[in-house]
Amino acid sequence: MSLPALQTTDASSHAAVPPRSRERFARLQLVRQPAGERVRTQDGRELCLRDIHPDDVAAIKRCFQRLSPEDIRRRFLHSMSELPESMAQRLCRIDPAIERAYVLEDDSVSPSEIRGVGRIYVDESADSAEFSVLVEPTWTRLGLGALLMQRLVDECRRRKLSEIWGYVLLENRPMLQLCRELGFVRRLQPDEPGTAQISLAL
Repeated sequence: MSLPALQTTDASSHAAVPPRSRERFARLQLVRQPAGERVRTQDGRELCLRDIHPDDVAAIKRCFQRLSPEDIRRRFLHSMSELPESMAQRLCRIDPAIERAYVLEDDSVSPSEIRGVGRIYVDESADSAEFSVLVEPTWTRLGLGALLMQRLVDECRRRKLSEIWGYVLLENRPMLQLCRELGFVRRLQPDEPGTAQISLAL
């Protein structure tokens, strides 16, 4: 999977992680906005990269409905026919002390839709954070997953954590390729065939 260069007009942005990945990020232009950043892809589509809000529940549930069974299994590591209301509420109402979540909001439609989500959950005892990234199928291969991963890694570094990690199905080759390009190390899980733990020392 090739990830062309990322451009930003925000001089205060954190460095890409690791530095060599900057040349491999998506064809995006980022402009700082009060409520987030505007993201314009090369094909002309535009999104707002911002923190998740408690009132994103309905949009999160609609996003889930647009996922294929394969997408759902890759993201949640098991099959689900629908996103329960309680889980949607939990995903949108985070504890900022130990969590951070970003969404890619498409406000060109009404109601606005969420096209991607990236989040971390901090394990303070282990000085690390578990990550998850999801991009809606019709918005993949534009580097949005790489953009979300960069923000998550930057957040972990801001918190001075020692590691970011996550579980990925071995069949999820695009995510494994992305993480390999970002410098993550893969470890197989003997007790969970078909699953790998990938991690990046910070």
